[in-house]
Amino acid sequence: MDWVDALFLHWPIDPAQLRARIPADLEIDTFEGAAWVSIVAFRIAGARLRGLPARAAWRAFPEVNVRTYVRRDSHTGVWFFSLDADSRAAVSVGRGIVHLPYVQASIAASYGDDRVSYRLVRGDRRAPDARFSAEARYDGDKQVAEPGTLEHWLVERYAFFTTARGRTLRGDVQHAPWRLRGAVVTIEENSLLRAAGLTASADAPLAQVSDGVSTRAWPLSEA
Repeated sequence: MDWVDALFLHWPIDPAQLRARIPADLEIDTFEGAAWVSIVAFRIAGARLRGLPARAAWRAFPEVNVRTYVRRDSHTGVWFFSLDADSRAAVSVGRGIVHLPYVQASIAASYGDDRVSYRLVRGDRRAPDARFSAEARYDGDKQVAEPGTLEHWLVERYAFFTTARGRTLRGDVQHAPWRLRGAVVTIEENSLLRAAGLTASADAPLAQVSDGVSTRAWPLSEA
């Protein structure tokens, strides 16, 4: 699948808010002592089982997720608090097979040469009501984040963790490094963090955008 027209918004957060929300066998990952929470919006295009032709792919759809950063032993990854998708099939597969907290939402995505925007209204009784509306204007050239920087630590994640039947599981993904640009973002509405029971430690997020990456994903395995 391709993850395209991505908007990353990152806020520092008190680790104490996260600890009770994450399995005890996962550590909260921090950068220079700070924990982070992110809203990541993008479109999924060309999603299909490996080996199937492109014509068998799902229709493209937008997704907006809320995540934080965790590790177990030598494996680093993300932990999702919510994943809103404008695709009933993705929500069904995400909840039933990948064991992630997917919910149905109406999401409008707009993208162009100099900006990208996402507007979300959640309409799923399995999760608290939430709305999100943000537009980002591109600022700067495309570049791969340098290892050791906060920008690299936030986006170059190649695994997620979840739980099923009392077990912690890991899903691995593979893609080229994100080619990032800075962004100037205007957030008109954002209740996604509150709906997840989180309060960020700063008003303005660190914002990044990317054209996207082509991704491969593997079945869940024991973490």
